[in-house]
Amino acid sequence: MTDARTPPDRGHDSPALPLEDALARIFAELRPITGRQRLALRSALDQVLAETITATEPVPAHDNSAMDGYAIASGSEDGQPLQLVGSAFAGHPYTGTLHPGECVRIMTGGVVPAGAGAIAMQEHARAQDDTVHVAPWPKPGENIRRAGEDLAEGAVILDAGRRLTAADLGVIASLGRAEIDVMRPLRVAFFSTGDELRSLGQPLGAGEIYDSNRYTLYGMLRHLGVDCLDGGVVPDDPGALQQALDEAAEQADVILTSGGVSVGEADYMGDILRSQGEAHFWSIAMKPGRPLTFGRYGTAWYFGLPGNPVSVMATFTQVVTPAFRRLAGENADPTPRFRMPCLGDLRKKLGRLEFQRGIMAPQADGSMAVQGIGRQGSGVLSSMSEANCFIVLPADSGDVAAGDWVTVEPFGRPIV
Repeated sequence: MTDARTPPDRGHDSPALPLEDALARIFAELRPITGRQRLALRSALDQVLAETITATEPVPAHDNSAMDGYAIASGSEDGQPLQLVGSAFAGHPYTGTLHPGECVRIMTGGVVPAGAGAIAMQEHARAQDDTVHVAPWPKPGENIRRAGEDLAEGAVILDAGRRLTAADLGVIASLGRAEIDVMRPLRVAFFSTGDELRSLGQPLGAGEIYDSNRYTLYGMLRHLGVDCLDGGVVPDDPGALQQALDEAAEQADVILTSGGVSVGEADYMGDILRSQGEAHFWSIAMKPGRPLTFGRYGTAWYFGLPGNPVSVMATFTQVVTPAFRRLAGENADPTPRFRMPCLGDLRKKLGRLEFQRGIMAPQADGSMAVQGIGRQGSGVLSSMSEANCFIVLPADSGDVAAGDWVTVEPFGRPIV
């Protein structure tokens, strides 16, 4: 017998950890990288913020109009004719002070003149020469956006550890910041293993297949904002594998491989990690994706993913993605999951957490429902392209009947 930390002997399986236990072990070991860099704001999209962003001034900096219309002086009486004394356009404020009975033509974004108490929408105003009639009369403060309404001076706007979105870039730009500090990207070296694999453009011999895993991994890694070091295809040869691992460990924070971590006769990674590295577990109780290794090789963290294409993508989303976010210094929330009815029957054996591929779609009444994709084999990569979510079935659950409610995890950016 072997425990989850001991490499399995070839031909013998190892105990499988529940997914939550595997993640707990990973998080207990990982420490975020500490390097940071200063980037121009436009280059910081999808990077992890390394500083706290505080509003150094209020945004907007002044009271401004939320509508095209007329700024009415405070103290003016409901219904009285107003004298038009000027205009206030965005970037061209009215510099005087309004007195009761006066108004100023104002455009959206224009600075509210001193003495103004409300903005009347232009649809509610009728101008004749220099006289303006308003009905209905606006309430005090109506249609005025106050200074600091968006960002109050001194307020913490964005916390360090946030992965920056397009909206975040706009918020930072509204403060006048042209550069910000972000964490340096995580460096990940990845390669596929297997004598049967060929790179694109090479002819296929008997029993050979094209290596698709490196392309799905590349796409998912790029969505996580990492620096990718593609090591290509490495044959099932102990010397070649060790050389590839040695080179990767010298260049990267993390080594990510697909294939070669099972217990077959040609799976040498266990032997290499036993002699040259360390492993914290070798197997997780999820389907697809049971053979998965986490440990270290040299100074680099090591994640050994299964070889089957769907297993690669499932384990990447459930294990690698949260681990890499932690390593990158990101304060990330768990991927959201939702409950909805299943439109068809699903087959499920007790004992393992399953991530079945599904398609969720709105129904005629506006509610959401999901249906499984019939082809659930771990080698059917086209099912991942066809699906838009995982149907998450707990280990202690069995078959699902049509109409039963299930938990659904939509595919996020690491997939698309």
